[in-house]
Amino acid sequence: MTAASPEISAKLEAILTGIKETAALPLSQARTLPREAYTDEDYFAFERENIFKKDWMCLAHVSQLKTPGSYVALDLFDEPLLVIRDREGAIRVLSRVCAHRAMDIMPDDPAFPREGETRLLVCPYHKWVYELDGTLRGCTQMHNAEGFDKADWKLAEFHSEVWNGFVFVNFDGNAKPLSEQYADFDGVIAPWNAADMEVAIELEWDCDFNWKVMVENWMESYHHIGTHATTLNVSMPGELTWSEPEHPYFVHAHLPYTEKLRGELRASRAGGPKVPGFEWIEGLSEDQAFEWGLFTGFPCFMFLTTHDRALWYRLLPVAADRCLLLTTTLVSKKAKEAPGYAEALVSETDMLNTFHSEDMVMNAAVQRGLKSSKVVRGRLSHLEEPVWLIQRYLAARAEGRYPEKANRAPYHGPKAMQAAE
Repeated sequence: MTAASPEISAKLEAILTGIKETAALPLSQARTLPREAYTDEDYFAFERENIFKKDWMCLAHVSQLKTPGSYVALDLFDEPLLVIRDREGAIRVLSRVCAHRAMDIMPDDPAFPREGETRLLVCPYHKWVYELDGTLRGCTQMHNAEGFDKADWKLAEFHSEVWNGFVFVNFDGNAKPLSEQYADFDGVIAPWNAADMEVAIELEWDCDFNWKVMVENWMESYHHIGTHATTLNVSMPGELTWSEPEHPYFVHAHLPYTEKLRGELRASRAGGPKVPGFEWIEGLSEDQAFEWGLFTGFPCFMFLTTHDRALWYRLLPVAADRCLLLTTTLVSKKAKEAPGYAEALVSETDMLNTFHSEDMVMNAAVQRGLKSSKVVRGRLSHLEEPVWLIQRYLAARAEGRYPEKANRAPYHGPKAMQAAE
């Protein structure tokens, strides 16, 4: 279904028109999207078919799939998925739907863990057995089925790729390779060597708000001034945030550390008092190390870089007012072997839980406000440029295209912005 399809209702057409008109405004005149973009189930269904199923969705990191038979099971858009490493070491995204009677071979039950390791895939209904690559190995009592050949009855497989250690799925199989879409993205994050990092912390959240509420919150740091006033804003003031020029496939914003924190980190590296956190990522410049690099690979691959870790959020949209979130912290293998790692893991998990919880309270409150009859279309600050860029992506995808790559130079922070004025 596309924006020109006669199947689109007048209501949906009005929502799409509102998104396009909003995204066409310059940043200096930017405002929020129509509330229906966050609350209407018909529009969410449009996003599902025209955005999520046509673009790349991130499901796992290779460190969650270290050995043959290791897997991650999850559900997305009514598809029971299995991300698994086969016996040859290849990572696949298989359907969990048995080829016999449509049974989900890993039902939603405590007896079937969502992550683990297995030698074979066994359907619990009639004990059909599959290899790790999805081929049918055994199926008892099928000898009287005329013309039956096990080779014809595999678990279905979805189009997938591994990029920088992250496993992505593309449901319609027509997306451009990630090596093309994310080529510029790859160049920026290369120093972190994300493929060689390991997931150290995982926190799960069942969120009663729209997926865009989460992504917008993730990308703009203006909210640090309020939401994180006594936590993140102390060391990363929201007013310092700035954004890179528009890119067709991702958004990149910068959130610099204060000079005070930079000094503490330099002193710590020189043998002074230890700053909380993990072993530093090797090979980073000070510009790379002394900020949070905030990224969203469209539509919802959320990634963050800093001096001692990377954060990755796995976002699974469920409905107009619900999404499932896994927030993870990735660290280097050297960091996991360093003295004090166990203690750092405890303190950093507590810290992450604190500021994630602050965001969850705000995001849920935003969704409640969006459902109000009194909600208004607010104006955006220049600090919310990433929100405006997300709007432009949504508008472009409603027309079956991607945004154009901007030709302006980056601002390089508040000082450069002030000089330009």
